[in-house]
Amino acid sequence: MSTDQRIREEARLIILRLLSERRDETLNSNIIVRELAEVYGIDEERAWVHGEMEYLRRMGAVTMMEAATVKVATLTELGRRHIDRKVAIEGVKRPSRAED
Repeated sequence: MSTDQRIREEARLIILRLLSERRDETLNSNIIVRELAEVYGIDEERAWVHGEMEYLRRMGAVTMMEAATVKVATLTELGRRHIDRKVAIEGVKRPSRAED
C-alpha cells in the first residue's frame, strides 16, 4: 500500500472519529480541514478533504449536504459501527482496540 493510500485511510478514520465526538455527530469541512492539519498533521486542501468526505458518503458512513462552499457531514449508523469496530468499511483504517 502506498503512503498516499495510508494517509487517505487514516484521514477517513479521523473524520469519522471527529464526527463521533460531536453531540450531533455533524461537522463542516472547514472545521475538519483545520483539525486534520493542526491536530493530526494531515495538511491538505479543502478540495482533498471534500474528496475523502465524498468517499465516506459513497460507502454509507456519512450523509452530506452543501452549505455554500463547505460540505456538512453527519455520521450514519454504519459510520458509528465502524468506529465501534463492529464492521469494517473498505478504504477506512480500522480503529485500534480500546485499551482495558
